[in-house]
This record gives sequence, C-alpha cells and structure tokens, in this order.
Amino acid sequence: MYQNKSLAIQETVLIDILKKDTTLYKIIKDVSALGIPNLYVGGGSITQSVWNHLFSKPIGYGISDVDIVYFDTDLSQEKERMVLEQIVKTTKQNQYALDVKNEARVHLWYEEEFGFSIPAYTSTEEAISTWPSTATSIGVFFDQESKLQVFAPYGMYDLFSGIVRPNKAMISREVYEKKIEKWCSKWAELNVIGWQ
Repeated sequence: MYQNKSLAIQETVLIDILKKDTTLYKIIKDVSALGIPNLYVGGGSITQSVWNHLFSKPIGYGISDVDIVYFDTDLSQEKERMVLEQIVKTTKQNQYALDVKNEARVHLWYEEEFGFSIPAYTSTEEAISTWPSTATSIGVFFDQESKLQVFAPYGMYDLFSGIVRPNKAMISREVYEKKIEKWCSKWAELNVIGWQ
C-alpha cells in the first residue's frame, strides 16, 4: 500500500501511525527534548507499530520494549547511569519497558553477550545500520523545530511491505532466526526472507 510511495509520503504515514500510540509518541517527544547527543528511538517499537497498522493489530500489540539509543563519547558507566536515570524520570508514566544504550559503549560488552567482538561505532546511525533486519534498522527523533526526523538506511520499502529481510552487517544467522521466530509468533502475516 505505501511501500512504493515516495520517502516523504512514507515518513508522513509513519508519523500518523506513531501518533496513534500516544504513549510511544510522547516518549519520542520527551526524550528528544532532553538534549542527549545523537539520540533516536528506534528498532522494534517503531517497526512493530507499523506492522500493527498493516496487519490490523491493536495499538501497542507485541511491543516488548522501546529502544532508546544515543552516542556519547563519555564512556563511563557513571555517565551512562545518569543518562538512564534522566530518561526513566522523563518517561515514568509509560506502559513500555525501556532499553537504553549508549552506542559508543556497545563494543565494550558485545563480545561477552554475543560471542564475538565488534569495532567501536562512530555514531548512532552506524549502529542502527547494523540492526537485525532492514525493516528494524530505523530510528526517529524530534528536532529542535519539533519535526520528526527519520533515519532508515535501507529505506522503508520492507517496513511498509511487511518484509523481514536479514541485515547481515553484524548479526549471526542464529540471532536472526531467533528474531524471526519471536516476530512471527505475533505477526504471522510477515513475509520472511531466509538467511540464505
């Protein structure tokens, strides 16, 4: 329906979809106003809101958490904790769990969690570009003029088509297949592209 429209039309439709989930929309607005460097709300909560719209699911259906990512060159755990506290305080009236990460620190813990090391990211956009699928590689934030900015390095065709295609930039086949299993248990209508 929207997959072959221009990026500008897709962005307008995305904004309309996000506005319907007043809690998620408020989180995006509120955290964008905090002045945290290179911040995005992204990944699953954005993608799954679109899937819910495409497949006539209730607002908020299947969304387990909201990913809030940023890039701060202060790599101290103390600074990361301060940012987390600031975000939690700002979003306390909210039904979603929050997953807050400083993408500048990911390389410090990635190997322990996933079994292999990665180079340090240079920006939040670089990190988003490595997320598990082309459809989930998306982030949004409100700029200083209160305009929603969208970063979708692989475009939004797959997102608006309900296509799950692997993004092999970083993840393993095992991680991708676990994601597929989880997503398809909630959105059986998805068109899944195998790892190949």
